[in-house]
Formats: sequence, structure tokens, C-alpha cells
Amino acid sequence: MFETYTTVIGTVISDPRRRRTVAGEEVISFRVACNSRRHDKQNNVWSDGPTLYLTISCWRRLIAGVGLAIAKGRPVIAHGQIKTNEYVASDGTKRQDLEMSAASVGLDLSRCVVTYRGTPVYEPSVQPAPVAEENSSPAAVVGAGSADGLDQGAAA
Repeated sequence: MFETYTTVIGTVISDPRRRRTVAGEEVISFRVACNSRRHDKQNNVWSDGPTLYLTISCWRRLIAGVGLAIAKGRPVIAHGQIKTNEYVASDGTKRQDLEMSAASVGLDLSRCVVTYRGTPVYEPSVQPAPVAEENSSPAAVVGAGSADGLDQGAAA
């Protein structure tokens, strides 16, 4: 089988959810919206294109960092393998969902400023840990930034 990797850039649209699989493996997942924008040179306006929605699933060493840094509303870059999940919804309709098994996840530094705190040690928890509130994440200070590239509210 060919293992095709791809990279997506988008915005987190759901709070990360940490859980265990039936096999006992820990995973943290979240939804991302990737919006394309096009510039109309004739009218000098930007317009939105279609949106790609997908679920990002993070395993093993990614769990700790994602749990600390990723939250709803944050800009992300994710790299990994994409697959289509087909399932039957509770109302009986057949549905599909795109899922990326991430090899790497990070905040999009072109759209935020972060403070680096080192590499977390991966320790699988016995019970799934709750996901931190968006404003209480100790791993990232995220802001819109300013013209000089520094977020006025971020600690240096």
C-alpha cells in the first residue's frame, strides 16, 4: 500500500477530545476547517472558496503536546496520512468523514505567536485527562500579533 502524506493548514473548530480505543490505545482528536481564499485582481477583493473539514487524530508522543497547545479557534498545521471513514449515522444515513492520522501537529506561526516551553514527556494516562480550557493552556500564548510580529499580550 502506498503511504501518501499530506499537510493541511486550518483552524481548530472543536475542542480536542482525549479517549481510549477499544484496544486500549490513547488518542486525542479534534476537527479542523481549511478555508481557501482567492484574490480577484480586477475587483481587488478576497473571496472564500470551499471549506475542507477533517478530523485530526493524534497518537503516542503527540498526545501530550496536542493536549496542551491545541484548542478550539487556534490556527494549526497538521501533517499525516488521510483516509476516508464510512459509517452509518444514528438516523440510518450513510456518511463519510475525512480523517488524518497525524505524524506532526503544530500551531501556525504565520497566524499566532507562541512561547516555547520544551518537549513534554509522553506518559500514557490511566484515565483520559480533561482537555484544558482555551485560555488556560500553559504551553502556548496565542494572539493576533502586531506589525512587528510580537503579540502585545504575550510574555517575552
